[in-house]
Amino acid sequence: MYKFTDEDRRVIEEARKKNQNKRVEKRLYALLLKADGMSSQEVGKKVDFHPAYITELISKYRKGGIGALVENHYPGNRRNLTYAEEEEILKPFKEKADKGELVDVAEIAAVYVEKVGHSIGSGQIYRVLHRHGWRKVMPRGRHPKKANEEAIAASKKLTIVSRASDIM
Repeated sequence: MYKFTDEDRRVIEEARKKNQNKRVEKRLYALLLKADGMSSQEVGKKVDFHPAYITELISKYRKGGIGALVENHYPGNRRNLTYAEEEEILKPFKEKADKGELVDVAEIAAVYVEKVGHSIGSGQIYRVLHRHGWRKVMPRGRHPKKANEEAIAASKKLTIVSRASDIM
């Protein structure tokens, strides 16, 4: 069992004063209660943690200090490249698209994978494109003012009949 010193207690209290994160506060409070001599079961009931997690918190504190409990270990930006690097990859494709040529996502994905050096998830390239303001633009299957098949067939018949009357 780990015995907390007065220095440990002071460090935990200082971290609580500087902290602004609710989750970190809960972990620090649990550590402080444990330093006050409460059992893991009592601390667990008070802060709504499992007693085994209290033990894990103490272990993290012993190995990594207060930073192991306070620092965010899961940053939000899990991108492989910076925004500028992604922009550099997309630049030739942007020029190609500006000329009116078709740009295939598979080509962009191939260049991206080559740059990062490992495979990527199926939706990751679409998130990159979305981040840079790209959108999916496809050629229309048919013109919106195109007549339906009946009208086209009827006009063909009229054309043939009008030609026959011109001949006679």
